Amino acid sequence: MFRSLIQKRLILILSLAFGTSLALAQSYPNRTVKMIVPLTTGSGADIAGRVVAKSLTETWKQPVIIENRPGAGGLIGTGVVVNSDPDGYTLLVQSASYAANPAIYKKLPYDPLKSLIDVAILGQTPYVMITAADGPYQTIRDLVIAAKSKPGEITFASAGVGSSTHLAAEYFNQMMGVKLIHVPYKGSPEAIQDTMSGRTAFYMAPLDTAIGQLRGGKVRALGVTSKTRNAAVPEIPTIAEQGYSNFEIALWFGVWAPTGTPAAVVKKINADINQSMQDPEVKNAYDSKGIKATPMSPTEFSKFVREEMAKYQKIAKDANIEPQ
Repeated sequence: MFRSLIQKRLILILSLAFGTSLALAQSYPNRTVKMIVPLTTGSGADIAGRVVAKSLTETWKQPVIIENRPGAGGLIGTGVVVNSDPDGYTLLVQSASYAANPAIYKKLPYDPLKSLIDVAILGQTPYVMITAADGPYQTIRDLVIAAKSKPGEITFASAGVGSSTHLAAEYFNQMMGVKLIHVPYKGSPEAIQDTMSGRTAFYMAPLDTAIGQLRGGKVRALGVTSKTRNAAVPEIPTIAEQGYSNFEIALWFGVWAPTGTPAAVVKKINADINQSMQDPEVKNAYDSKGIKATPMSPTEFSKFVREEMAKYQKIAKDANIEPQ
């Protein structure tokens, strides 16, 4: 009888908790939702986040605003979200750098597996390897030959130490068997600018951030990192088709919430983000930037993030990058 009473009370507590969570989800959101992008304006995550934020604003009938908090490879802005109230009103929009950072930093100011909840993926896009339009490199082969003849002399840009653009370039260096000097920048716009001027040999740019400069002829594309050509820039060959058949690496963007955010709220955000991918305006904006929508459930996204973390750990280890 005593055990039965405890079981009944437990069921009642769980029912009340579920009912509270469900009620929160049904009323969510009833005020402004803030999406923190820990990268500069014009970064890949910033672009994808703004497209989806606009769609969610219309769906939720509440403002969804983007707030850029760049610095320390995305750690500053991420920390803001980690320390915010777990109510669904402060979310993180980050790129694959979220999975890359643990491979570079010995100690993060948060636990990437416990401090945040994986909510939804916003989409995927290839990196495009860019170089100065009037620079010496016409093809991937030109760059590789030059790098092998001058080991440790040629530079490459990234959007910051530990960023996905950093490790994507290191992956290229490994695959090609070359040694180059890493020059980190504050973000993609700055990295593109210095690559465009010839101060660095190349930058593994998120396609959505560099597509304007590509179409304007301001930079030369040496190849995209996907297995097949991207529909937004079908004239750019893949790196794989240029004699490096095993080369493939993708950039992606996602949304996270602080741990403790009600499960029903997380589920609603995920469902509404996935639904936004059907919005013609989102589709058109994504298509024009070379972003592909790849909706996942929170569980699927969580599995994907952990697989990406393992991949970047291997890249960093193989590149002999000492964690900072």
